[in-house]
Amino acid sequence: MNNLVVIPARGGSKGIPGKNIKIFNGKPLILHAVDAAKKIFNDNEIIVSTDDIKIKKVVEDSGLIVPFLRPSYLATDTSGTYEVLLHAVDYFEKAYGKIETLVLLQPTSPFRNSKHIREALELYNSYNNIDMVVSVSETKSNPYYVLFEENKEGFLNHSKKGNFIRRQDCPKVWEYNGAIYIINIKSLKKSNLSSFKRVVKYVMDEKSSLDLDSQMDMLFAEYLLKLENDI
Repeated sequence: MNNLVVIPARGGSKGIPGKNIKIFNGKPLILHAVDAAKKIFNDNEIIVSTDDIKIKKVVEDSGLIVPFLRPSYLATDTSGTYEVLLHAVDYFEKAYGKIETLVLLQPTSPFRNSKHIREALELYNSYNNIDMVVSVSETKSNPYYVLFEENKEGFLNHSKKGNFIRRQDCPKVWEYNGAIYIINIKSLKKSNLSSFKRVVKYVMDEKSSLDLDSQMDMLFAEYLLKLENDI
Protein backbone atom coordinates (compact mmCIF):
# COMPACT_ATOMS: atom_id res chain seq x y z
CA MET A 1 0.00 0.00 0.00
CA ASN A 2 1.30 3.42 -0.97
CA ASN A 3 -1.26 5.61 0.78
CA LEU A 4 -2.36 6.30 4.32
CA VAL A 5 -5.40 8.42 5.16
CA VAL A 6 -5.40 10.05 8.60
CA ILE A 7 -8.53 11.65 10.05
CA PRO A 8 -7.57 13.34 13.35
CA ALA A 9 -10.41 13.73 15.84
CA ARG A 10 -9.60 14.81 19.37
CA GLY A 11 -12.39 14.50 21.92
CA GLY A 12 -12.05 17.97 23.42
CA SER A 13 -13.56 20.86 21.48
CA LYS A 14 -14.17 24.37 22.80
CA GLY A 15 -15.80 26.00 19.77
CA ILE A 16 -18.44 23.30 19.27
CA PRO A 17 -18.56 20.84 22.20
CA GLY A 18 -18.50 17.25 20.91
CA LYS A 19 -18.36 18.56 17.34
CA ASN A 20 -16.73 15.49 15.75
CA ILE A 21 -19.77 13.34 16.55
CA LYS A 22 -22.38 16.10 16.37
CA ILE A 23 -25.11 15.17 13.88
CA PHE A 24 -24.82 17.08 10.62
CA ASN A 25 -26.95 16.32 7.58
CA GLY A 26 -28.19 13.08 9.09
CA LYS A 27 -24.98 11.57 10.49
CA PRO A 28 -22.10 12.33 12.87
CA LEU A 29 -19.78 14.95 11.45
CA ILE A 30 -16.72 12.70 11.36
CA LEU A 31 -18.49 10.14 9.18
CA HIS A 32 -18.62 12.63 6.31
CA ALA A 33 -14.81 12.42 6.18
CA VAL A 34 -14.78 8.65 6.73
CA ASP A 35 -17.37 7.97 4.01
CA ALA A 36 -15.59 10.24 1.49
CA ALA A 37 -12.31 8.41 2.14
CA LYS A 38 -13.89 4.96 1.86
CA LYS A 39 -15.06 5.74 -1.68
CA ILE A 40 -11.40 5.94 -2.76
CA PHE A 41 -9.31 3.93 -0.29
CA ASN A 42 -9.48 0.51 1.33
CA ASP A 43 -10.60 0.47 4.95
CA ASN A 44 -7.18 -0.65 6.19
CA GLU A 45 -5.63 2.45 4.56
CA ILE A 46 -7.75 4.77 6.74
CA ILE A 47 -6.86 5.64 10.34
CA VAL A 48 -9.06 7.74 12.58
CA SER A 49 -6.67 9.05 15.23
CA THR A 50 -8.66 9.86 18.36
CA ASP A 51 -8.29 9.85 22.12
CA ASP A 52 -12.03 9.65 22.69
CA ILE A 53 -13.88 6.36 23.25
CA LYS A 54 -17.17 7.90 22.06
CA ILE A 55 -15.64 8.92 18.73
CA LYS A 56 -14.05 5.48 18.41
CA LYS A 57 -17.44 3.81 18.94
CA VAL A 58 -19.23 6.05 16.43
CA VAL A 59 -16.61 5.29 13.77
CA GLU A 60 -16.54 1.56 14.47
CA ASP A 61 -20.36 1.40 14.42
CA SER A 62 -20.06 2.65 10.83
CA GLY A 63 -17.88 -0.35 9.96
CA LEU A 64 -14.37 1.13 10.11
CA ILE A 65 -11.97 -0.25 12.71
CA VAL A 66 -10.15 2.32 14.87
CA PRO A 67 -6.88 0.52 15.60
CA PHE A 68 -5.79 2.53 18.65
CA LEU A 69 -6.68 5.31 21.03
CA ARG A 70 -4.28 8.21 20.73
CA PRO A 71 -1.92 8.44 23.74
CA SER A 72 -2.72 11.16 26.26
CA TYR A 73 0.36 13.25 25.42
CA LEU A 74 -1.10 13.69 21.92
CA ALA A 75 -4.56 14.62 23.17
CA THR A 76 -4.03 17.97 24.88
CA ASP A 77 -4.95 21.49 23.72
CA THR A 78 -1.32 22.04 22.80
CA SER A 79 -0.81 18.78 20.88
CA GLY A 80 0.29 19.46 17.31
CA THR A 81 -1.07 17.86 14.16
CA TYR A 82 2.49 17.08 13.07
CA GLU A 83 3.14 14.78 16.03
CA VAL A 84 -0.26 13.14 15.59
CA LEU A 85 0.54 12.38 11.95
CA LEU A 86 3.97 10.93 12.75
CA HIS A 87 2.39 8.71 15.41
CA ALA A 88 -0.16 7.36 12.90
CA VAL A 89 2.52 6.85 10.23
CA ASP A 90 4.73 4.96 12.69
CA TYR A 91 1.84 2.67 13.67
CA PHE A 92 0.84 2.03 10.06
CA GLU A 93 4.35 1.34 8.75
CA LYS A 94 5.04 -1.13 11.56
CA ALA A 95 1.89 -2.99 10.59
CA TYR A 96 1.98 -2.77 6.78
CA GLY A 97 5.39 -1.51 5.67
CA LYS A 98 6.59 1.75 4.17
CA ILE A 99 4.20 4.17 2.49
CA GLU A 100 4.77 7.05 0.12
CA THR A 101 1.82 9.40 0.57
CA LEU A 102 -0.28 10.61 3.48
CA VAL A 103 -3.75 12.06 2.98
CA LEU A 104 -4.88 14.26 5.85
CA LEU A 105 -8.62 14.90 6.07
CA GLN A 106 -9.94 17.13 8.82
CA PRO A 107 -13.38 15.96 10.06
CA THR A 108 -14.68 19.54 10.18
CA SER A 109 -15.05 19.97 6.40
CA PRO A 110 -18.39 18.25 5.66
CA PHE A 111 -18.82 19.71 2.16
CA ARG A 112 -15.52 18.21 0.97
CA ASN A 113 -16.30 15.01 -0.92
CA SER A 114 -14.59 12.09 -2.65
CA LYS A 115 -14.44 14.00 -5.95
CA HIS A 116 -12.36 16.71 -4.31
CA ILE A 117 -10.02 14.15 -2.74
CA ARG A 118 -9.58 12.28 -6.01
CA GLU A 119 -8.82 15.47 -7.94
CA ALA A 120 -6.27 16.55 -5.32
CA LEU A 121 -4.61 13.12 -5.56
CA GLU A 122 -4.46 13.34 -9.33
CA LEU A 123 -2.88 16.77 -9.06
CA TYR A 124 -0.29 15.47 -6.59
CA ASN A 125 0.55 12.53 -8.85
CA SER A 126 1.05 14.85 -11.83
CA TYR A 127 4.14 16.36 -10.16
CA ASN A 128 7.53 14.94 -9.35
CA ASN A 129 9.17 15.47 -5.98
CA ILE A 130 6.82 17.95 -4.31
CA ASP A 131 6.14 18.26 -0.60
CA MET A 132 2.40 18.66 -0.62
CA VAL A 133 -0.83 19.45 -2.44
CA VAL A 134 -3.13 21.43 -0.17
CA SER A 135 -6.72 22.55 -0.64
CA VAL A 136 -7.28 26.30 -0.67
CA SER A 137 -9.90 28.91 -1.33
CA GLU A 138 -9.39 32.45 -2.51
CA THR A 139 -9.35 34.74 0.50
CA LYS A 140 -11.44 37.89 0.61
CA SER A 141 -8.98 39.45 3.06
CA ASN A 142 -6.41 40.57 0.54
CA PRO A 143 -3.19 41.92 2.17
CA TYR A 144 -2.75 44.39 -0.71
CA TYR A 145 -6.16 45.89 -0.11
CA VAL A 146 -7.95 45.25 3.22
CA LEU A 147 -5.30 43.83 5.58
CA PHE A 148 -3.18 46.24 7.61
CA GLU A 149 -0.34 46.09 10.12
CA GLU A 150 0.43 48.61 12.83
CA ASN A 151 3.79 50.35 12.53
CA LYS A 152 6.03 51.55 15.37
CA GLU A 153 4.16 54.85 15.52
CA GLY A 154 0.83 53.05 15.90
CA PHE A 155 -0.43 53.85 12.39
CA LEU A 156 -1.90 51.27 10.03
CA ASN A 157 -0.08 50.34 6.80
CA HIS A 158 -1.08 47.83 4.16
CA SER A 159 0.35 44.38 4.96
CA LYS A 160 1.73 44.15 1.41
CA LYS A 161 2.79 47.11 -0.68
CA GLY A 162 1.01 47.73 -3.95
CA ASN A 163 -0.64 50.49 -5.90
CA PHE A 164 -4.10 49.06 -6.54
CA ILE A 165 -7.32 51.05 -6.86
CA ARG A 166 -9.72 48.09 -6.99
CA ARG A 167 -9.62 44.80 -5.10
CA GLN A 168 -10.11 42.95 -8.40
CA ASP A 169 -6.76 44.31 -9.62
CA CYS A 170 -4.81 42.85 -6.69
CA PRO A 171 -2.92 39.56 -7.04
CA LYS A 172 -5.03 36.60 -5.92
CA VAL A 173 -4.27 35.40 -2.42
CA TRP A 174 -5.06 31.89 -1.18
CA GLU A 175 -5.75 30.47 2.26
CA TYR A 176 -5.58 26.86 3.41
CA ASN A 177 -9.16 25.72 3.99
CA GLY A 178 -8.20 22.68 6.08
CA ALA A 179 -10.09 20.15 3.96
CA ILE A 180 -7.36 18.17 2.14
CA TYR A 181 -3.61 17.73 2.50
CA ILE A 182 -1.78 15.28 0.21
CA ILE A 183 1.65 14.92 1.81
CA ASN A 184 4.91 13.38 0.71
CA ILE A 185 5.93 11.02 3.54
CA LYS A 186 9.63 11.70 2.98
CA SER A 187 9.01 15.43 3.40
CA LEU A 188 6.85 14.86 6.48
CA LYS A 189 9.58 12.87 8.21
CA LYS A 190 12.05 15.70 7.60
CA SER A 191 10.02 18.70 8.71
CA ASN A 192 6.68 20.13 9.76
CA LEU A 193 4.09 21.07 7.13
CA SER A 194 4.69 24.76 7.78
CA SER A 195 8.30 24.35 6.61
CA PHE A 196 7.41 22.84 3.22
CA LYS A 197 8.67 24.80 0.21
CA ARG A 198 7.26 22.84 -2.74
CA VAL A 199 3.53 23.20 -2.13
CA VAL A 200 0.89 23.13 -4.87
CA LYS A 201 -2.64 24.46 -4.41
CA TYR A 202 -5.88 22.60 -5.09
CA VAL A 203 -8.62 25.22 -5.37
CA MET A 204 -12.05 24.60 -3.84
CA ASP A 205 -15.13 26.81 -3.95
CA GLU A 206 -16.31 28.79 -0.95
CA LYS A 207 -19.05 26.38 0.14
CA SER A 208 -16.92 23.25 -0.18
CA SER A 209 -14.20 25.02 1.82
CA LEU A 210 -16.41 25.69 4.84
CA ASP A 211 -14.68 24.60 8.05
CA LEU A 212 -16.83 24.10 11.14
CA ASP A 213 -14.88 25.69 13.96
CA SER A 214 -17.58 27.57 15.86
CA GLN A 215 -21.31 27.51 16.58
CA MET A 216 -21.73 30.24 13.97
CA ASP A 217 -20.03 28.03 11.37
CA MET A 218 -22.38 25.17 12.24
CA LEU A 219 -25.47 27.37 11.99
CA PHE A 220 -24.34 28.70 8.62
CA ALA A 221 -23.64 25.18 7.31
CA GLU A 222 -27.08 24.01 8.44
CA TYR A 223 -28.60 27.05 6.71
CA LEU A 224 -26.83 26.10 3.46
CA LEU A 225 -28.23 22.58 3.74
CA LYS A 226 -31.72 23.97 4.26
CA LEU A 227 -31.37 26.15 1.17
CA GLU A 228 -30.31 23.10 -0.86
CA ASN A 229 -33.23 21.03 0.41
CA ASP A 230 -35.71 23.81 -0.35
CA ILE A 231 -34.58 24.12 -3.99
